[in-house]
Amino acid sequence: MKKLVLLILLLPFTMVSQNSIQGTFTPAESFNFALLYHVTPTSTNFVKQVKTKTDGTWSISLDADAEKGIYKIVYAVPVEANNFNVFYNGKEDILLVFDLDTGLSFTASEENKIWETYTDSISKLNSLISNYYSKGKTDKSEIKAVFETLRAAQNNFEKMTSGKLIAPFVKSNRTYIPEAYEDIKTYSLNLKKHFFDYMEFGNPLLQNSDFINDRIIAYVFVMPAETHYYKQAIDEVIKATANHDKTQLSILQKLWESMITNKLPEVAIYISDTYLLPLAKTYNNTYLVKIIENYNKTAIGKKAINFDFTYLKNDKIVKTSLYNFNTNKQTVLIFWSSTCSHCLKELPKVKTIMDRHPEVTVLAYGLESDISSWEEATKNYKGFTQTYDLRGWNSQAVKEYGISVTPTFFVLDADKTIIAKPGEAEDLYEIFKK
Repeated sequence: MKKLVLLILLLPFTMVSQNSIQGTFTPAESFNFALLYHVTPTSTNFVKQVKTKTDGTWSISLDADAEKGIYKIVYAVPVEANNFNVFYNGKEDILLVFDLDTGLSFTASEENKIWETYTDSISKLNSLISNYYSKGKTDKSEIKAVFETLRAAQNNFEKMTSGKLIAPFVKSNRTYIPEAYEDIKTYSLNLKKHFFDYMEFGNPLLQNSDFINDRIIAYVFVMPAETHYYKQAIDEVIKATANHDKTQLSILQKLWESMITNKLPEVAIYISDTYLLPLAKTYNNTYLVKIIENYNKTAIGKKAINFDFTYLKNDKIVKTSLYNFNTNKQTVLIFWSSTCSHCLKELPKVKTIMDRHPEVTVLAYGLESDISSWEEATKNYKGFTQTYDLRGWNSQAVKEYGISVTPTFFVLDADKTIIAKPGEAEDLYEIFKK
């Protein structure tokens, strides 16, 4: 009987200590599942998966010992583009609605609702500031009133969130706020100068989220769209994060990936060669080191990897290397195969394009297993310098250049620096058209 009474006394506390994350996805027919992950500075750990109901609702119960912090909810694939974060403080249920058109909102969870209100309020005030300067307004009292409202709002939210999970996010989101009127040039310079003043780079919770990376990427890409300014901004980021190597590693990786996505290879190489690769080696991040090194092998702006090859010239076999070949002209290097149907469609187009550019040499590197099909196919491409490797996909050049599909094109200058990587013949046409 005593044991039963003890069990009854314990039950309510056990039940109360468990919380849940409940959501509604709309439109319901666009969703099938919800995945929950706990985010840490070094990993994203899977927690649970549930199916959405026909009305778009779903619920995930959290264990009593579930860690406080940032949780990521994935609602579609690809995972990287279809997710959002929530704050879990271990004390309350989270109820949310996610709409494909209007985005995320919360109906329960004090932490998340305050953060939602805060970001909305600050965003509106920043819009007023941007609107004032962009329209060239001259009423100084108007902008001073907005700055005073912004300062009051920031201070109030910092007090309101003191001791809460979101406190470091609110503090780190503070921006420079002038004490008096400033013209647009002065304000812009001060905004840039003090951008990192309030950022808690060493805070583990901030490191768990996308907050720091998003702020840094926004800082870099607000610069004039020139390589020089991007590099300068990256140097400033490194200076601001000087005492936080692990945070730097995450920031630099995201910046490097962003530069590649935005087709800024020179800046990507600057990040990797100057900062990211040495840091990745320091922390023995072999996976990241391999990714960077593979990219750098064939990145625009890098010198192409040398290789030896032979070809026929006036019925004589010539032995040479890429670096010793065609030393005063541009070269279009093509990795292809005579048994590749797509290659046999693309190469005639390439020949038509390159016939208009006799000042450029085409070096066609065949990945072959049989010489007869190669000899037959090359008859159609007079004017190309032809070579082959009977090791096919096992050739060293395939490994060095990271070839995964044929045909693959590289445009090299006379020094064999990679100046373009067209995806297909049409891209090659656009390059030489310019």
